[in-house]
Amino acid sequence: MKNIAIFIFMMAVTFMNAQNVYLSKVEKTKENNDKYFYKIDPKNSVAEYLGEIDVQGVSSDDTAVFTAIYKKAKEIGANAFSYKPFESVDEKAQPFNPANYRLELYYITKDELSKPSDLIYFFSSSSKPQTISINKKDYVLPPRSFTSIKSVPGEIYTVSTKKFLGSTIKISGNADAPAQYFQISAAKIKSNTYGEPGINLKSGDIMGLDKSFGDFLRTIYTENK
Repeated sequence: MKNIAIFIFMMAVTFMNAQNVYLSKVEKTKENNDKYFYKIDPKNSVAEYLGEIDVQGVSSDDTAVFTAIYKKAKEIGANAFSYKPFESVDEKAQPFNPANYRLELYYITKDELSKPSDLIYFFSSSSKPQTISINKKDYVLPPRSFTSIKSVPGEIYTVSTKKFLGSTIKISGNADAPAQYFQISAAKIKSNTYGEPGINLKSGDIMGLDKSFGDFLRTIYTENK
C-alpha cells in the first residue's frame, strides 16, 4: 500500500508539472531555414499570419517549454510570434494564465527581424526571487518577473547579484544593436545543447540569453516596473 501511495503521489506531481504544446491552427506554411523566433506586435509589423499554438498545463522548466514551442513553430516555417489573449463571454481580454495560453505564429522578413533596440532585460528565476545591482542601484525581482533599462550608447553597466562569490558582469550600451537579455538564477543552469535558440552564454549566476528565448520569457513573465 505504501508503494502504491508513493506511485500515485509521483504521478500526481508529474501531471501537475506537465505542459502540452500543440498546433491548434494552421493557416499556411512557409519554407525557410532560419533559426529566429522573435516576438512582434502584428499591428505594427508587416507579418504573414501562419497559425496558432496552444500551451496547456503548468511547468517550471521554461527552457523545455520554449523548445517544444519552437519546434512546433518551425514545422510551419514561423519565425515570429505574438501573445493572443483569450476573451471572456463579454469579449474582454482575460489576464495571462501560465497554465493556458495561446501564441499566434507569423513569418516576417529579415528587415523586420533586425530592428535595433536600446533595452536591456533582466529576468528572475522561475522559482525564487532574485536581487541584482545595476550601477549600484538595487532591484528585487519576484519569481517569474523581469525588469528592463534603457541603455545609452557607449555607457558601461555593472551588474552584480550581490551574493558572496556571486557574479559581476559589465554590459555595454551599443547603438543600432538588438535588445540584450540576461537571467539571474541561484541555480547552476546548463547552456543549451539542443542546437536551437536558448541560453548561449553563462557567467555563474548571470546568464546571457539569445533574443528568441528572451522574447519568450518576457511574454510569460510579469514586468516589474
